[in-house]
Amino acid sequence: MTLFKVLFALFIIIPLIEISLIIQVGKLAGVFNTIALIVFTAALGVALLKTQGISTLSKVQHQMDNGQLPAQEMIEGVMLLFTGALLLTPGFFTDVIGFLILIPGLRIKLASHLLQNAIVTHTQRYKKGDQGTVIEGEYHEVRHQGQLDEKDQ
Repeated sequence: MTLFKVLFALFIIIPLIEISLIIQVGKLAGVFNTIALIVFTAALGVALLKTQGISTLSKVQHQMDNGQLPAQEMIEGVMLLFTGALLLTPGFFTDVIGFLILIPGLRIKLASHLLQNAIVTHTQRYKKGDQGTVIEGEYHEVRHQGQLDEKDQ
């Protein structure tokens, strides 16, 4: 199934799930309590997201200070950005997914899994011989005024 078809299905299925959950909660808790719960989960999610984002940013800075590439932390940062969108979307289904991603251990494992799969996919593609396009051409060395040749030095 192509990415377009998956995204299209998600844009149809997720709102239907959200609407049905909101209706069910509304029947049990009442309209105003349901709205209050949606606003509360969004506010709580944003507060938790802020602390997790600052923590991840601190890890990125620490890795860079040590001369290391913060690949894991960068993926976590993208996941947190995605989580922010989920938590600000009104509904309960997206909130549950968002809160699950906010669990540091789960997010770290998921980010590690994504990172390993990206490296494996890139390595496999390279091994298959996909080394890019070769463009043939000619070049001429041009000396600028005042430039010394290696043998002139």
